Amino acid sequence: MKRYAYYLKVERQMSPNTVAAYCADVSDFLDNSGKDGASADTSDVEDYVASRSNDLSKRSQARLLSSLRSYFDWLILEGERKDNPCDRVDTPKLGRYLPAVLSVEEVAAIMDSVDLRSWQGLRDRAILEVLYGCGLRVSEVCCLLISQVYLEEGFVRVIGKGNKERLVPLGEMAADAFSAWLEVRPAPSATEYGDIAFLNRFGNPLSRVSIFNMIKKQSLLAGVRKEISPHTFRHSFATHLIENGADLRVVQEMLGHESILTTEIYTHIDSRTWQAAVLEHHPRNK
Repeated sequence: MKRYAYYLKVERQMSPNTVAAYCADVSDFLDNSGKDGASADTSDVEDYVASRSNDLSKRSQARLLSSLRSYFDWLILEGERKDNPCDRVDTPKLGRYLPAVLSVEEVAAIMDSVDLRSWQGLRDRAILEVLYGCGLRVSEVCCLLISQVYLEEGFVRVIGKGNKERLVPLGEMAADAFSAWLEVRPAPSATEYGDIAFLNRFGNPLSRVSIFNMIKKQSLLAGVRKEISPHTFRHSFATHLIENGADLRVVQEMLGHESILTTEIYTHIDSRTWQAAVLEHHPRNK
């Protein structure tokens, strides 16, 4: 498993969280099937996925199959087997995944619910502004460095999935919130955290769970009853840009998506918006 994890991290350039998830999936499969990777067959994979069908959604089952398929592909590369038993396993059919999207008013209400009289409040407001203003993933916010935020120039340099770099514009409200946070940012607990943008009260980097819990708390205070997470702000960011006329390719670049098809899934657009855009620009429409 250490060799497989090394392959995912170095050759596939997957994030640490993805590597951990893939390795956990494969380890659980091997433990439950009682076989090693070289001897497992299609029926073992089918039986395992079926045994998890009650506690996993179709989307999670598809991710599980993706983990196993990647593992067996690696074994083929290593010369430990000649076929991938997942090739004959049907992937669960997934509907179009459209996570919750906040309205502009709901975003504003959540922002305004933060108490700016404390340093924690200034930090949380800056996090929310960066999540929504730049469309960052929560993992990108946790790893964000002060040196990657160019306040005067108005952009953020983001290191995203696969260690790929992208530049994202930084709006005035997000820049102001980030500047206010830096003025009260506590001293880091160790020198290696000196450039980490967002710290907790102990001077350590914030975790994903901490940001998730903060968003839950602020949404309740704002009276927003939707089931939201940090990713909801990223989805809302993309949706609002498209609704206000931003080019899909531009949004794709800002989100850091390799495929524009992924961006189309994130940008859950009202059909009337598309209709108005088409009719406005079509040469045969008066």
